[in-house]
Amino acid sequence: MTSTTSPSLPIYLDYAATTPVDARVATVMQRYLTVDQLFANPASRSHMLGWQAEQVVEQARRQVADTIGADPREIVWTSGATEANNLALIGFMRANRERGMHLVTSKIEHKAIVDTAKALESEGFEVTWLTPDKDGRISPEQLHGAMRDDTALVSLMAVNNELGSIHDLAALAEVAHQFGAAFHTDAAQAVGRVPLDVAAQQIDLMSLSGHKTYGPKGVGALYVKRHPDIRVEALIHGGGHERGMRSGTLPTHQIAGMGEAFLLMQQQHQTDQAHITHLRKRFLQGLEDIDGIIANSPVTHAVPNILNIAFEGVDGESLLMALRDIAVSTGSACNSASVDPSYVLLGIGTPRALALSSLRFSFGRFTQDADIDHALSLIRHAVSGLRSPAR
Repeated sequence: MTSTTSPSLPIYLDYAATTPVDARVATVMQRYLTVDQLFANPASRSHMLGWQAEQVVEQARRQVADTIGADPREIVWTSGATEANNLALIGFMRANRERGMHLVTSKIEHKAIVDTAKALESEGFEVTWLTPDKDGRISPEQLHGAMRDDTALVSLMAVNNELGSIHDLAALAEVAHQFGAAFHTDAAQAVGRVPLDVAAQQIDLMSLSGHKTYGPKGVGALYVKRHPDIRVEALIHGGGHERGMRSGTLPTHQIAGMGEAFLLMQQQHQTDQAHITHLRKRFLQGLEDIDGIIANSPVTHAVPNILNIAFEGVDGESLLMALRDIAVSTGSACNSASVDPSYVLLGIGTPRALALSSLRFSFGRFTQDADIDHALSLIRHAVSGLRSPAR
């Protein structure tokens, strides 16, 4: 593996924001771009090139479906997990008004869920916002207490993007179904990191992302269970593509890249997890000699690649500036323009001062021991300097 340490580039420890495209994925994508390659529109069924491009798209559809135990016909291509989340929530709630006007979600979902749910409130739908426990999890009992006869949909993420906490999807979906509601999960951070099986876990809708899995940005998918009770109204019109749920010319190269990335996530699951678990342990051990370190991420029921750490007595933004040679974040990339503390950390009861002292470190396939060791050295120096009294 190639180290992310470079004389000219920062050490990249922000894999939860986006992953680099695996070179094997990039190689696949390059086959479908130029005039001497398979560049045709996959919807152009009047000639052989269009048919061949469609075959590429369908192969990728199967690769994505196989990763989550779905039927390929249940995969709807989108521009990313954000669009998939919008389609799942808005598309489902609008198509099922007679079923109920009530949606249940949590306060610490990704902004693509939070803002979409707020948009639904402006349309007259009612949203119950659950408060997670200190580990960022919603229990089946808590969800049960929020359910109503008019609850149409429950949306709870598989893995939290700032904390790494994992939800028990099967147990939560079972509660939703007891009340006749459908269950959606944002699984952008979960593919290749936790077991996903839409049939075994009783999932009706699942949002997926290409660029969180060493695939390209700009492509994602929504799993939509093939069942008469799971109806989704299109948000984008113009051609009736994707079983009428999402119109638009499909980007063959991006879709092929996402398919290959998902295939590699299946094949490398054990190797990747062992490597990243080792990195997490090395990083945490390296922080032990620094006083005032608090882990916001849970110890159990969490993926190993995401660590949210608070540095007591140090302003997170100042620490971020002092760590110019490390690419990390104060929280979700979709909320990075804000100078307020992470709404996720506040949502699990973290004191404001501690939330303002927190950074998210996330590791990946190409992170190496040398990256961790160098980063730890820089962190020690920066924290010591920021805690020292001004001269």
